[in-house]
Amino acid sequence: MNKPDVLIVGSGFYGAVLAERIANVLGKKVLIIEKRNHIGGNCYSEVDKKTKIEYHKYGTHIFHTSNQKVWDYINRFTEFNNYRHQVLTNYKNKIYQMPINLETINSFFKKNFQPQEAEKYINDKTKKFKKYKFKNFEDKAISQIGKELYNAFIKGYTQKQWGKSPKYLPESIFNRLPIRYSYNEDYYQQTQYQGIPKNGYKNIFINLLKNQKIKVLFKQKYNLNYKIKPKYLTIYTGPLDSLMRYKFGKLEWRSLLFKKEIKNVKDFQGTSVINYPDIKNKFTRIHEPKHLHPERKPFESKQTLIIKEYSIKNDNEPYYPINDEKNRIKHRKYKSEVSKIKKFEFGGRLADYAYYDMDMTISAALKKFEQIKKKIK
Repeated sequence: MNKPDVLIVGSGFYGAVLAERIANVLGKKVLIIEKRNHIGGNCYSEVDKKTKIEYHKYGTHIFHTSNQKVWDYINRFTEFNNYRHQVLTNYKNKIYQMPINLETINSFFKKNFQPQEAEKYINDKTKKFKKYKFKNFEDKAISQIGKELYNAFIKGYTQKQWGKSPKYLPESIFNRLPIRYSYNEDYYQQTQYQGIPKNGYKNIFINLLKNQKIKVLFKQKYNLNYKIKPKYLTIYTGPLDSLMRYKFGKLEWRSLLFKKEIKNVKDFQGTSVINYPDIKNKFTRIHEPKHLHPERKPFESKQTLIIKEYSIKNDNEPYYPINDEKNRIKHRKYKSEVSKIKKFEFGGRLADYAYYDMDMTISAALKKFEQIKKKIK
């Protein structure tokens, strides 16, 4: 490729969708540089060589959305199966439903409540906290579900996930953990569309980037003095602090470590993901990826692959932003600084220092395309 029209840093959903739109709609040449040795960012999937089971290299990713525009767009590049996501948690060697629902409440408290009875029971346990001014994650959690459920299912898991006491985490994080007074086991029960790409996530990115006007270079690190300068625009999807050489200090992230094991059984745990909230278990959850593709008849194999997930601190491999006030202040400074750079755009989970689901990332990329296409003539 001669001098590209647009340079994109990162080949996750944000960068890949923008590359596809710029090449296919505007007919422009796009160069993507990627620090890893594969496309797809954290959504990448590959096949385990020994078991032939496809797994998500960076943790189980369930595609779910109620955004019709996003659903119509992504279905141009893949077909989805009918997988519906359920999460279980193993507390003291007993399995419970997550998020906390009527089954969890009845099983944990050894009751047989109807929905209204369970709601009253939990409200009685939490009413003294309702008027309390939330200062942190723990305050918010106890005010919603009470101390018993919090200590059993939330406290230890959260402490392992974030590497600090929930007392030092923002209360907004708890908003992702609802409580339900029904037996609905669908983790994304209010989402219109849900599933796993039938041919895997890797195949989506192959289809997004197959236009010959798109070229990808792997194992490439980007800085503002990068050797290739595009004609029109650079779109950056990485962390802003490293881009600016940590001028205002490092943004804090939690990262993940995955350890694969092959088990000589057809089925190890009976579901794709089980959480482990007990502190004694250093891992946070176990993935069994064969459950993600029931259409592939996975249990014909006598082996299964499991993946233990550990939460670690590693700012060089960022997953989850520690989105407290001091980090938000730093990020605002970086945004202001980077916004001054000419012919330069940024966005996505890392650049925005935000935890985006896949559909949110795709939606943001489509909106960004509408903004920047006026700048690319």
